[in-house]
Amino acid sequence: MRFRLINGRLMLQKYFSEDSRRISQITAIPLPPLNPLFQFNPELQRLLSGKQLLLDDLPYPLDEIQTHYENGYITFRKGIDYDGKKPFCARCGNKDPQWFATYPCARCGETCLYCRHCIMMGRISECTPLIGWNGPVPDIKMPTDIMNWQGTLSQGQLEASKRVADAILQNKEWLIWAVCGAGKTEVLFAGIEAGLAANKRLCIATPRTDVVLELTPRLKAAFPQIEIASLYGGSKDRHLFAPLTIATTHQLLRFYHAFDAIILDEVDAFPYTVEESLQHAANQARKPESAMVYLTATPNPKWQKECLSGKRAFTTIPARFHRHPLPVPEFAWCGNWQKQLQRNKLPPGILQWVKERIKNGKQALIFFPHIPLMEKALPIFRNLASNIEAVHAEDPDRKEKVQKMRSRQIPLLLTTTILERGVTFPNIDVAVVGAEDTIFTESALVQIAGRAGRSKDHPDGVVIFFHYGKTEAMLKARKQIMTMNREGVKRGLIDV
Repeated sequence: MRFRLINGRLMLQKYFSEDSRRISQITAIPLPPLNPLFQFNPELQRLLSGKQLLLDDLPYPLDEIQTHYENGYITFRKGIDYDGKKPFCARCGNKDPQWFATYPCARCGETCLYCRHCIMMGRISECTPLIGWNGPVPDIKMPTDIMNWQGTLSQGQLEASKRVADAILQNKEWLIWAVCGAGKTEVLFAGIEAGLAANKRLCIATPRTDVVLELTPRLKAAFPQIEIASLYGGSKDRHLFAPLTIATTHQLLRFYHAFDAIILDEVDAFPYTVEESLQHAANQARKPESAMVYLTATPNPKWQKECLSGKRAFTTIPARFHRHPLPVPEFAWCGNWQKQLQRNKLPPGILQWVKERIKNGKQALIFFPHIPLMEKALPIFRNLASNIEAVHAEDPDRKEKVQKMRSRQIPLLLTTTILERGVTFPNIDVAVVGAEDTIFTESALVQIAGRAGRSKDHPDGVVIFFHYGKTEAMLKARKQIMTMNREGVKRGLIDV
């Protein structure tokens, strides 16, 4: 399929003639005037509103798509455009030449440039446009009772909740800097309710599928009468138009000027922090006049400086709802542990710490910097307890092992940074082996420490960093935790 410019109109056609022009050569794709008398397809309206999709994503005849375009209801945007002679992808924002390639295109019959960076969303090339909606958005009738949540908020949560609601209603940008276990999800409820009542379309975006799967049932329970789209790779809700969407940041690549407010959870988490395309997607998915609320326990150093200098609007929740301080990490030098591990040994201090947990029936998470090191250490730990397990991102039994940990079938679980966030165990201690490794950034260490002491029934927990030399990240992580504890006491949010 290619495009032909006829009398100022872009036409879809199956067979190409000599006088046709490829879409990349058209300076500006014209948009015909909106015909208010045209009877548009409401299903096509719901599919395309706030989206940027490829032709292959649309289960409708080409003639129908063309008719909607001619009546001004469908827009075409170049998929690959140029800044001078340099190509860029309109969908993911990629400008890096190494992420572009050419292929013999069966659609247009020429050698076509395409973007490899976002190819998992469908190939976008010079001869394919991004298709959007220009007509009225679908009408959504809000129920009288939008929210059905009977919980209560702590003083710290309540202050942040008011800020979230104000940001959504006033189209502001705001950062909620909340310690691990502060109850960030509940802080969002009042703002979501206020936004939906004002007929705003909202999105909660997070870098990880696990978090989407965890948030979806909680949001559906709090807003039982609201249609909620849950979007991740392979999701059945891919084409669902809903007033509230929960999505991975990758899924935002399919949206364009869709949301009145985006709540970006775990803004510091991988891969959002390292992929500019995901940041581009989040900005492109929001309407030109909209709100953006950021949630994180560990803002990066740049954002921390902006907060402290007054350049970024923010609110802190420095304490957990149970009013106990955050566990402060202990530092324990353990020598050249990797060298010992090569001889199938571990430092006595680490083994003694594990023995004490097993003796007292206290579960623990033990973090390792790399999978091979963790797997080499596993047999040594199993000499202490045969049912100790290890888990990492590529482990096919990952979910089952985490569930066994939750049901207390496993005394200790060795893990990589995959469990640094997004999981809660009610009563655990936490250790980091090799805390000096560069993979353990300030953010990662704060999140790891945040696994302990989360439950109101077990608010205390031991956190220890076994190391072969203190690092700046370790010192900053401990300082950040202690600073939050001091602020919590000062604001009366922690019982002393």
